Amino acid sequence: MNLKLAVKVKSMAEGGKKLAAIKNQLVNFAAPGVALSQIEALAQKLISNSGGQASFALVPGYRFATCVNLNSGIVHGIPSATKITEGDLVSIDVGLYYQGFHTDTSVSFTATRQKNLYPDKLKFLAVGKKALKLAIAQAVPGHRVGHISQALEDTITAAGYSPATNLTGHGVGRQLHEAPAVPCFIDGPIELSPKLTVGMTLAIEAIYMAGTPDTVTDEADHWTIATADGKLAAVFEDTVAITTTGPQILTEMV
Repeated sequence: MNLKLAVKVKSMAEGGKKLAAIKNQLVNFAAPGVALSQIEALAQKLISNSGGQASFALVPGYRFATCVNLNSGIVHGIPSATKITEGDLVSIDVGLYYQGFHTDTSVSFTATRQKNLYPDKLKFLAVGKKALKLAIAQAVPGHRVGHISQALEDTITAAGYSPATNLTGHGVGRQLHEAPAVPCFIDGPIELSPKLTVGMTLAIEAIYMAGTPDTVTDEADHWTIATADGKLAAVFEDTVAITTTGPQILTEMV
């Protein structure tokens, strides 16, 4: 890896570690009775304390540090005054701009004050975690984006769920959203998809639904995307660097 790429990965690793800690605190805070706007306020505080900036607030037209979705919500949810209720499936997406580079991460979980409740939701969430883990394992030099996409699609569909077809992972670095797109399904021959090389940094996302992959966008806020059939959706995302020794997860929650 040349010096320029090494500096990039080092800076993103530092930012990713900070973002992982922020993600962990947001998940622990997001309990029943907490408003989505309170999650946003905590994220703003934590990001400010980290010495970075909120990546999402740098997106034209968006002023929030987080996207927070409940149940059928998939992505881009506005952190409103809505309160989490017991058993809600919560998805939190947050990004950090640090030392000139972005990192991006998402996590989904069931909000409950008790453990091992809602087995159907736990099963649903376990599939996303597994899909992301297997997809990241494909992020090695010489492989292609299609290998990542195949791991996502195969894992999700084998469980009877649907991978997103109009929402993707992406490259990330100097810009929050860079090439290449990283679909959750095979989009053409793998050998024609972009080749993975040392120094690439990707936001790999397992975006999936319990029902069909059809989506709707909220007509009021023009941001929130939800499942068209009202069934559950979840997102698991980590920023990953491709290195000579394999994938390096930069935003892994400890």
